[in-house]
Amino acid sequence: MAGVSSDYYTRLEQGRQRNPSEQVIDALARVFRLDVAATAHLHDLARPRTCHQERILRPVAPDIVRLMEHWTHAPALVVNHRLDVLVRNRLSTALWRGYEYIDNLIRFTFLNPQSREFFVNWEGEAAFKVAHLRTMTVVVPDPSVRDLIEELADISEDFRRLWARHDAGVTMRGSWPLRHRRFGDLNLWRQKFPIENAPGCLLFVAQAELGSPSEQALTGMADAA
Repeated sequence: MAGVSSDYYTRLEQGRQRNPSEQVIDALARVFRLDVAATAHLHDLARPRTCHQERILRPVAPDIVRLMEHWTHAPALVVNHRLDVLVRNRLSTALWRGYEYIDNLIRFTFLNPQSREFFVNWEGEAAFKVAHLRTMTVVVPDPSVRDLIEELADISEDFRRLWARHDAGVTMRGSWPLRHRRFGDLNLWRQKFPIENAPGCLLFVAQAELGSPSEQALTGMADAA
């Protein structure tokens, strides 16, 4: 179905065929019925990237930090390839204040039981983060990612279950329902943006509908910060 011999495919699957063409990868993605994100991950697996350590450890650019601080009614944060939180704006700090493991979003999701109340759609949040981490094992070749995976697998049965699904590159945008322990239900809209020249880093920003109770709650949260 992919137009390759069974012998060639066997060598490819076993890692004995190291340089498949773009056409072969696309054909396999079509046969496996992969979506756009999973197809991109398949290409990354076939051609692993190199990434210098100084690029991995590069701090968030000051202009991005200033931009985030101007968003006084939109919680925003930047994470790296491991979902470590590199910087938050004031409203994001207020949104997460008092919760444990907030220095790393995937640790918060799997190691803090309160995350199941905080994320109304916990299963979707957890699946997105696991898929992101799997993608980053190829996009950013950082040994600490494997250490994080092993840590979570040792502790969390849910992480092991989702990791075994082999999801990769899931897009997360749109509705982001939260249940804050002080300010109640928040119906936000969230979007992520890659950061140029920062491999694996993402800017997350969320906002509420104008005039909605959620916007009023964010305003109260900002005033209390």
